[in-house]
Amino acid sequence: MKAVVCRDLTGIDGLALEELPDPGSPGPGQVRLRIAAAGLNYADLLVTAGKYQVKHQPPFVPGFEAAGIVEAVGPEVAEIQVGDRVMAIPEAGGFAEAAIVAADAVYPAPKGLGAAEAAGFPIAYGTSYLALVEQAKLVAGETLLVHGAAGGVGLTAVEIGKALGAHVVATAGGPDKCAVAKAHGADHVIHYKSEDIRERVKALVGGVDVVYDPVGGSTFEASLRVMNWNARILIIGFAGGPVPQIPANILLVKNVAAMGFYFGSWRRHRPDVAARSFAALNGMVDAGQLQPLVSHRLPLAEFRQALGLIQARQSTGKVVLLASAGF
Repeated sequence: MKAVVCRDLTGIDGLALEELPDPGSPGPGQVRLRIAAAGLNYADLLVTAGKYQVKHQPPFVPGFEAAGIVEAVGPEVAEIQVGDRVMAIPEAGGFAEAAIVAADAVYPAPKGLGAAEAAGFPIAYGTSYLALVEQAKLVAGETLLVHGAAGGVGLTAVEIGKALGAHVVATAGGPDKCAVAKAHGADHVIHYKSEDIRERVKALVGGVDVVYDPVGGSTFEASLRVMNWNARILIIGFAGGPVPQIPANILLVKNVAAMGFYFGSWRRHRPDVAARSFAALNGMVDAGQLQPLVSHRLPLAEFRQALGLIQARQSTGKVVLLASAGF
């Protein structure tokens, strides 16, 4: 089978497309997938550079997200059948034509989604749903501020926030990206490269109840200045800036909670809640509330270009590698 292999922890330069043996038969609690497509994430850049919180030693096949068809199931797997259309969140191995994946990391693909949309679905939508619903306890009528709102996770937060009944303010870098966020449900958009986030939020809504921040840096600092009393700020990642140093006095005075969120930790500690979240998300897809956006679909062999789009922040929604036909 063809697979992208990380031979050195030097980022994109340490990767190569290689021919590897098929992964063989699944063991207890495992399934074998024929991968149709793999979703890309900012974390792929980190893990291949040795900078991710979960370390992998070369050689390994990167890829945290995939969609495909179940080819075989191992012992002790009861709820997954051969032929099922699924999406998966492996520890690694998604950038390949086939993979062995733990059964508890495999979920039914939402009906009606193609391979590319399903491949880019689980991490971004799973992150935003758990962060907003389980961590921040966002409720209808609250105001949600989403940063990086046209990106892979930010856009899903806009959609889910709107589906939950929140008033959504979105920030994005450029008119085109602002238009994408608006089209997916944002009530207000802020072009952060030409507008001051703090001043515009105050002018538009006065203050916000929940902040969803995958960006970090000065964006995080601006968010603290526009938060209502008893608000919550979700720390999703640091794609656009350094790790912020939080001034605790602001948290104290405003009774604000700064909440870290890591999707993998929720799946590990509360797999029941993760599974329940995907059932809810599938219902949102069925209701037409979620419209997964894939801005770039490239063949597996063009992995460098695909990862480069993520690195340069030139994509909207998701970037997906196509591994095989049929889904």
